Amino acid sequence: MSRSLLEDAFAHHVWATVRLVDACLALTQEQLGTAVPGTYGSILETARHLVGSDSSYLFATTGERSHLIEEDHMDLPELRAAMESHGAAWSGLLAQDLDPDAVNVRRHDDGSETHTTMGIRLAQALHHGTDHRSQICTALTTLGVEPPFIDVWDFGEQDGRVVEIPPTS
Repeated sequence: MSRSLLEDAFAHHVWATVRLVDACLALTQEQLGTAVPGTYGSILETARHLVGSDSSYLFATTGERSHLIEEDHMDLPELRAAMESHGAAWSGLLAQDLDPDAVNVRRHDDGSETHTTMGIRLAQALHHGTDHRSQICTALTTLGVEPPFIDVWDFGEQDGRVVEIPPTS
């Protein structure tokens, strides 16, 4: 096998986040401040959290501090650039011979630690991204803005690896 089984999942994760940030670039500051009950926060706060957490997951899995960002004051173009750079970082990590059961330890600034397996850490990165992208799409919908098509099928179609063939009869 020439690439990781998870390569598509992480490529989609980055692609979908970048597309969603692109869709938000046209929003006003007031619209970026829109928060919907049951979601993380405003559109901008959720985008910052999404990209910042992804940076944190990269740091936790690679140990490379260069992945860490100060998302609290970043604007959408800065968040987009950070997320776009994650594509190569995730790909590089996945190209390694990873043991899904290897214990990954994340040491936090307050002295606490999170111990988890590499498989769970990777699954969390993907789940976290999907959850918060969905929340941003919900907020866009409440504003009357059509969210971009960002599901895995859309990614596969754009990449030419999902092809719909209509019935012949």
